[in-house]
Amino acid sequence: MESWDIVVIGSGPAALRAAIASADAGTIPLVIDSSGVGSASGTAPLSGLAASIDEIDSTAHRNDTVTAGGESTNKVAAARFCGEAISVIAELERWGLVLRRREGGLPHTSEAPGHSRARLTGCGDSTAREVTRILEEQAIKRNIPRRSDLVPLSLVMDNQQVRGVVVLDLLTGGISSIQSKAVILATEGHQGIWSSPSNGAGIGSALAISAGVGLSGMANSPRHPLTIRGTDMHLPLDLLGAGGRLRKESGEDVEPETILNGEGCVLDLRSLDATASPWFAQTTRRVRERAGLDVTTEVIPLMSSVAATTGGAPVDESGRVTFEDGNMWFTGLYAAGRSANTGMHGSGMLPGNQLLEDLVSGNSAGEHAGDWVSDTPFAASSLVEGAIQSERDRVTSLMGTTGESVGRVSTTMSSIMKNLNGSRDEKTLEAAATSLAGLRDTGIRVTDHSMVMNTELVTAIYLEGMIALAEAIISSEE
Repeated sequence: MESWDIVVIGSGPAALRAAIASADAGTIPLVIDSSGVGSASGTAPLSGLAASIDEIDSTAHRNDTVTAGGESTNKVAAARFCGEAISVIAELERWGLVLRRREGGLPHTSEAPGHSRARLTGCGDSTAREVTRILEEQAIKRNIPRRSDLVPLSLVMDNQQVRGVVVLDLLTGGISSIQSKAVILATEGHQGIWSSPSNGAGIGSALAISAGVGLSGMANSPRHPLTIRGTDMHLPLDLLGAGGRLRKESGEDVEPETILNGEGCVLDLRSLDATASPWFAQTTRRVRERAGLDVTTEVIPLMSSVAATTGGAPVDESGRVTFEDGNMWFTGLYAAGRSANTGMHGSGMLPGNQLLEDLVSGNSAGEHAGDWVSDTPFAASSLVEGAIQSERDRVTSLMGTTGESVGRVSTTMSSIMKNLNGSRDEKTLEAAATSLAGLRDTGIRVTDHSMVMNTELVTAIYLEGMIALAEAIISSEE
C-alpha cells in the first residue's frame, strides 16, 4: 500500500497551488486527478482576476464583494482574500505570467459588473489557461508526483480523522488504497448537475459529503449571464469592459441582471476595442466554431446558466474542513477552491473573485497541511486496507442488471435541477427531492463490464456523488 504525507485531489489552480505550497513547506505531496496535465487549462473562462491595482487598499474591493454576496458573506474572509490579490498577481508574474498591460507598464484593468471601479485584470480570455500552465510548470520544477490514472472513490475516515483515500486505477481496473496523513480536496465545482458530469462533477464535495461532512453554502448557485443560448458555452465577463455591449433584441442597452431575470438579450462585440481584440481572439474563434457566428458582423444570443458553484465543505482560514459551527476539525482533511465554502461569496459571486479564491485558499490549505504533517505520525493502516472491499462492492452493484443508464440518469438529474430554476418554494423543493430520491433508489447501470479504462463506470461513480450533492442543494437553508 502506498503512503504519502499529503494527497491533493484535483487538477485546477486550487489543487496545483495547494501542492506547491505543501511542497514548499517541506513535504512531497501526491496529486491525483483522472484527466492529466493540462486538463484544467480548458476550463471555461468566466472572468479574469480581481485586484485593487489602482487603489490605496482593498477596502472597496471587499465592500463590493460583500454587496454582491449579501448578508451571508463572511466579511472577514472577504477582507482576507481581497487583501491578498496584489501579492497573488505579483507571485504569478514572478513565475512568468504575461498579463495584458496598459501604457506605463501597469497591468491593464477593466470594468466589470458589480465592481465600483476598474479592477479586472488578467490575460484576456486566456487567464485561467495561462495561470494553470504557470502553476503546472512550478509543480514540475518541484518534482511533485502526479497520477492521472487514478479516480478517487472515497475517503477513509476514522472517528472524524482522515486516514487515506480509496482509488480506482483506470489503467489496470484495480481498486486500491493510499494511506495519507492529510488529504486536500480541490476539484472542480458541481455545476455539471445542471448540464452533464463533464462540465463539473463536484468530485471533492461529493467525497466530503460521503465521508460525513456537512456541506455549507449549497443553496447558493450563482448564475453566469454570458452563456450562448442553446449551448453550454460561457463567455468571459471581461468582454463587457472591453467594448462589448449587452442589449435587448430591440437594441436597448441593458445590464447583466436583465439576462439573469430571464429576458432575451444579445451580446454585441462589433465595437470591441481594437487593443482588446487580440486578447479575446480565442473567444472569437470559439464562437465561430461552436455557434457559427462572426462577432464582427453578428450579435450573440445569450441566456444565463450555472457555470460555477460556491458551496462545499466548510473551512477555516487555514483550509481545514470543520464541523460543530467551525469549532471542530475533521483532522487531516482540507478543502480549497470549488470544493470548499470559505464564505467569501455569500449568495452572489463578484467577477474575478473565483480565481482569486482558488489561489489564496489553495495556498492556505497546502501551507498549513505541509506544516501539520511534519510532526504527525501515520495511523494504523488496517482501516485503510479494509475500506477497499466496500468500494469493490459498490462497483459490482453498478455493473448489475438493474438501474437506469448513465445517460438517462444524467439527463433526468439536470432536468430536475433546471426545473427548479433557483426556486426555494417549499412545494417545488419537495417535488424535486422526491424525484431525486426516486432516481437514487432506481440506481445506475453500467453496460460496459470491463474494469480497464471504463469511462462509463467513472461517469456512473461521479453521478452517484452528484445526486447526493443535488439532494444537499435542495435540503440546504439559504
